[in-house]
Amino acid sequence: MPITTRAAVVESGGAAFTLADVQLDEPGPHEAVVRMVATGLCHTDLGVASGGLPFPLPGVLGHEGAGVVEAVGPAVTGIEPGDHVVLSFTSCGECGNCNGGHPAYCATWLPLNLIGGRRADGSSTISRNGEALGGHFFGQSSFAERALVDERSLVKVDPDVPLESIAPLGCGVQTGVGAVWNVLKPVTGSTIVVLGAGAVGLSAVMAAALTPATTIVAVDRVGERLSLARELGATHTVNAGETDLVEALATITGGQGVDGVVETTGNVTVLRQGVDALGARGTLVVVGAPPFGSEVALDVNGLLGGKRIVGLTLGDAETQSFIPALVDLVKAGRLPLDRLISTYPFADIDQAVRDMGAGKAIKPVLTF
Repeated sequence: MPITTRAAVVESGGAAFTLADVQLDEPGPHEAVVRMVATGLCHTDLGVASGGLPFPLPGVLGHEGAGVVEAVGPAVTGIEPGDHVVLSFTSCGECGNCNGGHPAYCATWLPLNLIGGRRADGSSTISRNGEALGGHFFGQSSFAERALVDERSLVKVDPDVPLESIAPLGCGVQTGVGAVWNVLKPVTGSTIVVLGAGAVGLSAVMAAALTPATTIVAVDRVGERLSLARELGATHTVNAGETDLVEALATITGGQGVDGVVETTGNVTVLRQGVDALGARGTLVVVGAPPFGSEVALDVNGLLGGKRIVGLTLGDAETQSFIPALVDLVKAGRLPLDRLISTYPFADIDQAVRDMGAGKAIKPVLTF
């Protein structure tokens, strides 16, 4: 039988979140019902809610869920009722990138996660009064007290770790950490620069602090976030509102340029500055997403020193191994996510949205 649950519904682009009763479809063979304990709020949720992406509205968003499994479909393996899970993106599990350990680049990633609003077969997972709603967001739509979750979005985690402390691992944190560990892969003495000290950027700073990199530079325009970056492992900070960024980085590196840059701001001017700051064979990882169609001008001759610019989705992480490793680091106190998190009751989702937009909250986490 369908399950009635309370969800935060976005009625149309630019509308506020409205709490309403919705119905979850019966779990399919490869799906599970999860009682949500916590879910992170991400800029991607806000971008879709604003109407910036062609996701079908009215709909239910949310893609950094964490909860307890209540029921599983007959074909689900490795997960059973009572398991604690972190929810991440879904993927087909069959294409070349999925089979090669890169499910974030699944051939069907966009419709399955970001813009489709339905299962791969076109059926709806959520309805209201008999009318289908946009759902299946990142295979979960976790802005609800219960979620119907795709099997490939489920990651079993240590039940001793509070779920509200690890919900952001499903998207923002693994993106920042993966940019450093999976793409930049710092060697001894590396210089790493993180552009933007939000949740993704500060996750990258924490990740860099766990590598042999010896110079870790955080860049932002908010002094409080730069101070926090120092506490989380940055060896240097640059306030881009007060200092020329390229000149500051040249001074820090003695004119040699930096080895790796994580660009999280989505600002193409900042991206260009990051490319210009790279040294020979340096790599810039593009994480921040500006509006579709945005372009950036580059000095082509400046790239001939072996510079690389790499786009990134969700840290290029294989979630079944990556997320449990991050949970272990959180449990050990080596990845202090609590410094980023502000918790809000689920009913206060609009306050969390306002605080995130105003910069008062780095990573809001809704609790149920």
